[in-house]
Amino acid sequence: MPGGGFSKLPGGSVVVALSLPNPAGDGTSVRFLVHAANRARALTRLRNLGLRAVYLRGNAEPPTPDEITAVLHHPDGLLWRTEESRAQELWHPIRALRRPAPQP
Repeated sequence: MPGGGFSKLPGGSVVVALSLPNPAGDGTSVRFLVHAANRARALTRLRNLGLRAVYLRGNAEPPTPDEITAVLHHPDGLLWRTEESRAQELWHPIRALRRPAPQP
């Protein structure tokens, strides 16, 4: 079940965090962080990347302070990482999710 939430920043913008199934279809889930002017624009940014059925229902899993810091310091304002390896894995820009894996 997808989960997510948002945090409103003092400047008026928001950081939205969503946990969704991995677009690669491998059964894992991915945590997306989006920085935008408002919640609707954050969801539109994800929908424009091909994640069509993205909705934010409630605020059950808001972004942590570490997640907010990560997305604010990234120039694209859109990051992801897998849920299973939250403690060890670094955040990736959205380009890394859409890029095919290198062939050995």
